[in-house]
Formats: sequence, C-alpha cells, structure tokens
Amino acid sequence: MVLFALLKRLTVFAAIVAASTAFAQAPAVGAGRMSDMKIGFVNTEKLLRESAPAQRAFKKLEREFATRQSDIDRLAKKFRDASTAFERDQLTLSDGDRRNKQRELEVLNRDLQRAQRELREDENLRRNEELAALKDRAEKAIQQIAEADKFDLILQEAVYVNPRLDITDRVLKALADK
Repeated sequence: MVLFALLKRLTVFAAIVAASTAFAQAPAVGAGRMSDMKIGFVNTEKLLRESAPAQRAFKKLEREFATRQSDIDRLAKKFRDASTAFERDQLTLSDGDRRNKQRELEVLNRDLQRAQRELREDENLRRNEELAALKDRAEKAIQQIAEADKFDLILQEAVYVNPRLDITDRVLKALADK
C-alpha cells in the first residue's frame, strides 16, 4: 500500500516535470505556456468522508453487519458473565469442576475472538469493495468536470494547494446530484 502511494506520487511528479519541460520549451506566445495551464485539485479524503454516496455506503455497511455485531456483543456478555461467575465460585468448586469451567471459558473466549476476527475481516473486505466503487464514481465525476471546464491537470495529492485550485466541493456536488 505504501509502495503504491509512493509510486502514484512519483508518477504525478514525473507528469508535472514532463509537462513543465514541454511548456518551458514551447514558444512564449500561445496556448503552450505554463501560465495558460488550467490546474485543479481534489481532496480525495474529503470525498470519501463527506460525499453522499460515501455516507450511504457506510450506513449500508452498518446495517449489513449490525446483526453479526449484536451476536458478538451477546457472546462477549456471555463470556464476561461466565468469567465473573467463575471468579466468584472457583474457591468452592472441586478441582475437576474448576478445570471443566476453565476449559469452557477458554472455548468461549476462542469462539468470541474468532467471531470478532471474522467480522473485522468481512467488514474490511466489504468496506474495500464499497470504497473501490466510490472511487470509480468520483473519478468519473472528476473526469466530467475536467472535460467540461477544460482542465489540463487535476491532482488528487499534494503537499500544498492554493484554495482557488480546489474543486473538491464541485465534485461533492456532482456526486450528490447523481
């Protein structure tokens, strides 16, 4: 993931360097000058956090996993109650009963941990699927804005961006309208 982000940044940097070199070599008059270049910026994190499709996707995921989460919550309560009862009663139990109760608690704890791990894995898988679909929609909206307004370059990551170049709100509106 880190390698992908670094590769993406290097690609964007190389594109900017290539574009600036080409523009610098162009004649001083006409459409080839760097000052004529129309650049925009989109804050991807803000899109994924605030867009209407993102909000719907996250609510959909919450509903999708709510039943399993409540099952895990019940299993966790059962484990806590059994553990509390064992702590309270262990001195009065025979050695055999104490070992049996400990094994039952270990099995219950393993079941709880397995259920929690499986839920996390399934949630992450579904979240990644939803994010991929959302990114596709956002990229299409960005492409439409770029073509309609004749942008030469739209960046999604930068160290600093002048607010007048930020078109994130326009993309949010475009996503909300669809």
